[in-house]
Amino acid sequence: MNLLKFARRFCSSHSTIRPAVPASKTARLKDFGIFVSECIPKYIQRVQVQNGDELELLIHPEGVVPTMSFLKDNHFSEYKSLVDMTAIDVPGRAYRFELIYNLLSLSYNSRIRVRTYTDEITPIESLCIVHKGANWYEREIWDMFGIYFSGHPDLRRLLTDYGFQGNPLRKDFPLSGFSEIRYDDEVQRIVQEPLELTQEFRKFDLESPWEHFPNFRKQLTQPEEPKISN
Repeated sequence: MNLLKFARRFCSSHSTIRPAVPASKTARLKDFGIFVSECIPKYIQRVQVQNGDELELLIHPEGVVPTMSFLKDNHFSEYKSLVDMTAIDVPGRAYRFELIYNLLSLSYNSRIRVRTYTDEITPIESLCIVHKGANWYEREIWDMFGIYFSGHPDLRRLLTDYGFQGNPLRKDFPLSGFSEIRYDDEVQRIVQEPLELTQEFRKFDLESPWEHFPNFRKQLTQPEEPKISN
């Protein structure tokens, strides 16, 4: 009971609203972004600050290694830790894939986000020569999105099984997949076969994927009561 009271008190005293970012901090981030763009103007295409304290550099695809090397080795940045690396797929764009690198500077207690772009056939230079931690990140992106990293020392699938076809996180990849894996009693081993689903499992009558959540349900309007005249 005491634990429940503590949890209620903690949740009531800690608001989930994001605190306001001082204007001085936003100005310092903008100044640093301008400094980087002036040092390597060949690759920096845009500098922006998101949510007041998230500095982003939008770069040309050929500038991944030069930009990351500058951010890692320059005395005024020292972003030596690659915290995360991921990608998103927007099929409507000419360059449908967007690569996102999140870097951390322990010396200055600062973070920065670097974004670039590519398509299905244009490779991106591997970052392993700058950050060895990019090895498995790039393997995961190659597995899930099919983005090829040139110069990677061991570019193999990381999460899917041997012989897997397709890239699961592409928006054009079907939710049911292309194949299924099951244990066959006759051959007494695991076999991989083309997926066969009956039509009833492929038909969905849901109006919206959010309709199971009460806050997103359509409110039913009550019929008006007829007015009775005296």
